[in-house]
Amino acid sequence: MNVANNVLESIGNTPLVRLTKVVPPGSARVLVKLEWANPTGSMKDRMALASVEAAERDGRLPPGGTVVEYTGGSTGVSLALVCAAKGYALEIVTSDAFSEEKIRTMRAFGANVTVIPSDNRKITEALIKEMIATARGISARPGHWWVDQLGNADAAAGYHSLGEEVWEQTGGDVDAFVHSVGTAHSIHGATRALRRHNPGLHVAAVEPSESAILSGGTSGSHRIEGIGIGFVPPLWRREEVDEILTGSTEEAAGMCRRLAREEGIFAGTSSGLNVVAALRVAERLGPAATVVTLMVDSGIKYVSTDLYR
Repeated sequence: MNVANNVLESIGNTPLVRLTKVVPPGSARVLVKLEWANPTGSMKDRMALASVEAAERDGRLPPGGTVVEYTGGSTGVSLALVCAAKGYALEIVTSDAFSEEKIRTMRAFGANVTVIPSDNRKITEALIKEMIATARGISARPGHWWVDQLGNADAAAGYHSLGEEVWEQTGGDVDAFVHSVGTAHSIHGATRALRRHNPGLHVAAVEPSESAILSGGTSGSHRIEGIGIGFVPPLWRREEVDEILTGSTEEAAGMCRRLAREEGIFAGTSSGLNVVAALRVAERLGPAATVVTLMVDSGIKYVSTDLYR
């Protein structure tokens, strides 16, 4: 048994599991990577560690400094873990549009949390931009470093390991990668690693149909936390994906409930949307292919919401 020297060394190396009940006959094999096996129950642990360590290396984050970020929750929880382990103070800006579990967890790790009121818990472009502006103001204080996840090019590197893990775990047998878009770091980071091995990998990006900006639609409100920010992420690269798929909050939530009851997989709404889209790709590719997607975080983070009521 390997023993990690600290909690940060336990990030990554998450399980890859085949779905057996929700995949229709004649479809490709669908594999889901259980990113809730990371310390905070989210894939965002990867990017939080990569971003903080990059800022440490180049001096943007000084010893004893304070980290600042806006977040729908999971990135904030991951940053709170990293900051607690490394000894940094943390200022988080979030909203009541996101689950109470995430806010409480950030505070449990010692973060100071500013909560921006939403319009009836709806995730909208205006809300995200107000959160960003608030974080920008806090970051102007001396000794404060702003992660600015949407504009942080270091974040994608945190997901290179995820792509390498998928390649190793499948023995190189992966034909398509399907994943939802928030900041776009996870889809691009994992894809870049996978395509170093398989340049012909098919990549499908996924977004909420209620706010299908990447598909050329209009900005709208939805209830899928962590994705669909209502505008094109600054580091989104359309040329790096082969297609863009959409699905509704209702479809995502319904799939989450099916995964829990039929597969024993307890996940959040963006994970449900990932599976909805992955099944479409799997049906198209047929039984000889393998499709991989991500279980972004655990359903434990959403028990106070309508998702599992």
